Amino acid sequence: MQTVEINGHDRVAASKVGLKKMRTDGMVPCVLYSKEENVVFGAPAAEIKNIVYTPDFKVADIKLNGTTHRCILKDIQFDPITDRVIHIDFLKLVKGSTIKVSIPLRAKGAAIGVKSGGKLLQKMKNILIKTTPEKLVSEMFIDISSLDLGQTMRIRDIIPVDGVEILNPAATPVISVEIPRSLKTAEAEAAKK
Repeated sequence: MQTVEINGHDRVAASKVGLKKMRTDGMVPCVLYSKEENVVFGAPAAEIKNIVYTPDFKVADIKLNGTTHRCILKDIQFDPITDRVIHIDFLKLVKGSTIKVSIPLRAKGAAIGVKSGGKLLQKMKNILIKTTPEKLVSEMFIDISSLDLGQTMRIRDIIPVDGVEILNPAATPVISVEIPRSLKTAEAEAAKK
């Protein structure tokens, strides 16, 4: 599992003016949510980039007042005009407590249908899972080796991982091999003869 280190700084000002100054100084206001307490802090925008602007699922180790908190990204707010990150919520990982998180879904293998000239279409890039921090995985896989022209694989076809429950409906289509128009016309012409 990839980990990003973030050095948090105490956030004193909670006013609009104070938060605006924090953002102009290159800091992003953040909140760390946990069962014990919610901690407000600021983090350098440069350190936040590695966890926000990536297709991969990463865990954050937030260093704050000499203590390291292992967290996941819960919510991000972007400026509607500049598209800069203006606020982030983190969720502290507590051993034994269940969490729901969206992780990437990756295709594994080479589809038979693609080798025959079909086009691979991945309809879902992420899936929602429920697990504990000890069993947390950074990605899940679906084996597409047997996928032929015109076939579709669904959530139920994902390779199971011990201790991880997939929350998406089992019948939801995930990945398919589309038959290209040229192959359809060739089949139609062959059927006419």
